[in-house]
Amino acid sequence: MRSHYCGEITSKNLDQEVTICGWIHKRRDHGGVIFIDVRDVKGICQAVINPDNAESFKIAETLRNEFVVKISGTVRARLEGTVNKNMTTGEVELEAKNISILSKAVTPVFPLDDYQEVNEDVRLKNRVLDLRRPEMNQRIVVRSKISSLIRNYLDANGFHEIETPILTRATPEGARDFILPSRVQSGKFFALPQSPQLFKQLLMIGGLDKYYQIARCFRDEDLRADRQPEFTQIDIEASFIDQSYIMEIGEGMIKALIHEFCEDELGSFPIINWHDSMRDYGCDKPDLRIPLKLIEISELVKDEEFKVFAEPAKDSNSRVVALKIPGGNSLSRGQIDDYTNFVTKLGAKGLAYIKVNDKNDIKNGLQSPILKFLKNETISSLISDLDLENDDLLFFGAGKKSVVNLSMSSLIKKIGEDLSLYQMKWAPCWVVNFPMFERNTDGDLTSLHHPFTLPDCSSSELKASPEKSLAHAYDVVLNGYEIGGGSLRVFDTEMQKTIFEILKITKKEAENKFGFLLKALSSGCPPHGGIAFGLDRIVMLVTDTTNIRDVIAFPKTQSATCLLTDAPSNVDKSQLDELKILSTHKEE
Repeated sequence: MRSHYCGEITSKNLDQEVTICGWIHKRRDHGGVIFIDVRDVKGICQAVINPDNAESFKIAETLRNEFVVKISGTVRARLEGTVNKNMTTGEVELEAKNISILSKAVTPVFPLDDYQEVNEDVRLKNRVLDLRRPEMNQRIVVRSKISSLIRNYLDANGFHEIETPILTRATPEGARDFILPSRVQSGKFFALPQSPQLFKQLLMIGGLDKYYQIARCFRDEDLRADRQPEFTQIDIEASFIDQSYIMEIGEGMIKALIHEFCEDELGSFPIINWHDSMRDYGCDKPDLRIPLKLIEISELVKDEEFKVFAEPAKDSNSRVVALKIPGGNSLSRGQIDDYTNFVTKLGAKGLAYIKVNDKNDIKNGLQSPILKFLKNETISSLISDLDLENDDLLFFGAGKKSVVNLSMSSLIKKIGEDLSLYQMKWAPCWVVNFPMFERNTDGDLTSLHHPFTLPDCSSSELKASPEKSLAHAYDVVLNGYEIGGGSLRVFDTEMQKTIFEILKITKKEAENKFGFLLKALSSGCPPHGGIAFGLDRIVMLVTDTTNIRDVIAFPKTQSATCLLTDAPSNVDKSQLDELKILSTHKEE
């Protein structure tokens, strides 16, 4: 039907007869000559219709935005002064000879010819139109190309693409399962996989050696800007390897992606211990583009009469930290109040601060509501220990570690963005040596990653000191986003049973839920490990957007709803009856 894509017609096609197909992006009538911009997946081409071509001119007069057309004509150079250097096709235009309307369109609910901010709900409700917008269209195309590069990279490194089941059984992997009733086996349910974790381990036990899959995963959990109930994971697993091999493969893949799609070169990824990351950044996904760190000052303030600092400083489950903002004196009181409100919403009780005007004059050279509560010796120590300079600003966080870490790590990222403190475009790193376990709100031990992670100690040592044990686990972080995480896996039956015991999974429960895994482990299991990358999150970063829904063709809202199809929806009672399901839900 077409001989060329719109966006590929350039000066090399001068005087050629071509046929293009696409959507009317814009129509302009200039003194009897009609100009139309035609858009397809490759870009935009300008077509010109002269009135001496009566038949085509008559059709052109009826064209409206988003009509689908087929146009044939001759490629010619644009007149002097009309060249558009911002377009790939800006040096040429198509002198139209024949125009066919393939499909008409109603007036779009939002403009597609110029980029405008459009309410996201409106965009998602009309996703087919939204996908036509060049910026959206290109993100989806880039996503496809990224998937191709990943496949080529892993194929070249000896990995085999293997599919794993979508219909499986419910297993505790850290999130809530989506469950589906079985019609054939009444009263029983499938679960959609949270990840291919157990199946890829079984593949290693099955001797497949190197596996990968661009896998669909499902988690029924609360959503946010960079999370969806169904998402895509680049899943990788290999046998007879150590941690460094997986990190090398993963790092190489990310470097290849950034080189190909961003034309940037990444150096070696820094490796940061988990405990160091939590101490210095308050989180395990630091944004290393921002040159700010938390400074522990609990020892310095524990003997102060100022209880806001002293009490958490003496509590092993709490901490007191300072955050130095070089040149932060330029922040107004209103801006400081805004940051205070920001951390308060994250659970902090407030945000103390000190402005340094003259570091050599403790009495008059500092500004802060808390100075009167602190000893001069403490203030002097703060100035010297934190290497404060004139015009610096100190923020303080004090309270339970979880609250301080969340609020202050978030504050670092917000200040970094607000003050444009980024020192580089890309800042990757590895975070390693995670604890094996953490305590939940009930005080019980849970796996920090998942219960199939290999600890760095023996089974007896793990049982004796589970909270002191570290995991052979590793996360890769890019610009403050965790884009991948993995570990070496348990390959010994007794170790796996020990972990289940620590997690209070009874023998009966373990046999019921993981009997197939325990049996496989006892069949001769190779040492193995792997990693999973979030494809959606990677595409989001590569295409320079902050919303994961911008890189998914048909995403869900934060309430897990598809506005385009109005899913989830009610089903016929007959379908429920066939499944022997009785709904207790009552319409409000």
